[in-house]
Amino acid sequence: MQRTAFYIINGITLYRIVSAFLLFYLIYAGHPEIFKWLLAVSFFTDLIDGYLARKFHVESVAGSFLDSIGDDLTVLAGMVGMYFFKYEFLFEQRYLLFTLLGFFFLQIGASLVRYKKISSFHTLLAKLAAILQGSFMILLFLLPDPIYPLFYAAILVTFLDLVEEIILVFMLREWKTNVKGIYWVLKNKKSSLPDSQ
Repeated sequence: MQRTAFYIINGITLYRIVSAFLLFYLIYAGHPEIFKWLLAVSFFTDLIDGYLARKFHVESVAGSFLDSIGDDLTVLAGMVGMYFFKYEFLFEQRYLLFTLLGFFFLQIGASLVRYKKISSFHTLLAKLAAILQGSFMILLFLLPDPIYPLFYAAILVTFLDLVEEIILVFMLREWKTNVKGIYWVLKNKKSSLPDSQ
């Protein structure tokens, strides 16, 4: 049963990675109707694969790494879709969005320098940010007008998550996955402390 669950759950994660490229194609081909529904499915699979992995005790380093890639590609597809299908909103909020994008690339860059690969912390803030991002993007494409309170909540939580993850990169000497957050790293005596160099 565990082996079957492992393949199914990782298959869901791989689906999200493959579907991201299909989302990019739908943007290029100019199919916003199909794009918005496939994006919704991708965000939904992001919610269920991690939950199922924990439920069936089939969490793995490879699975967490692939999940992070799938998450980033899905959000990137949503952002690109926003540029082509919701440009007025993107332009209106460009300063907030590009600030977040800058912090995202800073976090990725720090992780690549530190660990030679992207991080996969899956902090509690990251999970909350993913829920808010997914909810906002789905509703942005489904509804005629953006839900601004949800947008600002997603921006705030995502910003806090990125700052926390940048700090975690400097705190943890070795690449780790499923790190709840700074508080739990400090609480756990086995966790590494920031370099004193």
